[in-house]
Amino acid sequence: MRKNIAKSSVMVYDPGLLFPVLFLVGMGIVMTYSSSSAIALKKFGNDYFFLQKQFVFAITGICALIACRHIPYRSFSTSAYGLILLAILLVAATLVPGIGHDAGGASRWLRFYGISFQPTELAKFAVVVYLAYSMSCKRDKIKQFSIGFLPHAILLTAFAILIFLQPDFGSIVIIFAIAWIMMFIGGVRILHLASSLILIVPIACLLMIHEEYRLQRLISFMNPWRYSSDEGYQIVHSLMAFGSGGLSGTGIGQGYQKLFYLPEPHTDFIFSVIGEELGLVGVFVILVLYFIILWRGITIAKNAPDLFGSFLAVGLTTAIVLQACVNMGVTLGLLPAKGLTLPFLSYGGSSLLINMIFIGILMNIGASRKT
Repeated sequence: MRKNIAKSSVMVYDPGLLFPVLFLVGMGIVMTYSSSSAIALKKFGNDYFFLQKQFVFAITGICALIACRHIPYRSFSTSAYGLILLAILLVAATLVPGIGHDAGGASRWLRFYGISFQPTELAKFAVVVYLAYSMSCKRDKIKQFSIGFLPHAILLTAFAILIFLQPDFGSIVIIFAIAWIMMFIGGVRILHLASSLILIVPIACLLMIHEEYRLQRLISFMNPWRYSSDEGYQIVHSLMAFGSGGLSGTGIGQGYQKLFYLPEPHTDFIFSVIGEELGLVGVFVILVLYFIILWRGITIAKNAPDLFGSFLAVGLTTAIVLQACVNMGVTLGLLPAKGLTLPFLSYGGSSLLINMIFIGILMNIGASRKT
């Protein structure tokens, strides 16, 4: 009896998820300081500015993880519609003058008492919870167009319009990709999903060429070295960072590209700084840690006690790993620039908090596995 109790207390937190996540968060704190100290000193006169804030974000995220680990995941099914409504209202609020906060030419933030929050992070969570609940309830009719596909498509379109007006094209891509993968796994007809892609791709292309900066970004992606002084500047310096790192890196704090050459080195391009300062070895370690999170997420989804838990685990795991893949793809010049952070590593409270919540919920689903 005592052995069972001891074993239960040890396994309260899934080590297969906890250790990789804490390692990534810890590395994120170190690399945030390394990549931002020069910028912080110039802008704020304090080289610890971003480090201090990221440390607070990390502690808050860990507390959120612990709380969500002990909240029964089934309770989220009862709040699916409420979460969706809240997310829509908050995303729409960013478009209201005087409420939405501009940063980098886009109105993506809300600010309360000096604390900024990005509602699209909540939107990702809300979409995942809603789809998991909806598909688990419609299991027997999921292949019907009017039941399994159309309602979800309408909801996604509403989010896409609101997020596009901010604008935040990268978040639209991520949310649509998460939803598409969840619906595919949930059993929605391939014909319906493929038809949606046939419609979405031309619209996405039109939106990209509609704005000059998006078109230039796409053109420079094809040959960044040709546009190294303007639209290709970020990718060129990102690739130079990886090239400088070699096998073992230049050493933490010894990178060169972060010194006002590589834009956003502590957020969108922190992976480039890791590649330069920790080299191929550091990059490989990061990839392995994300693979472990993916493997544990898939295992939890397979062993979930009900469909809602299984779909929820799939959605949460996809949201984390897909964004990591997109961010790393952008920094390596494999994808056009999207302006997305690297989960657990990039500086930023909204992203870190929501991803830690995802991990806590995954742990709760895993603890409720089939027996």
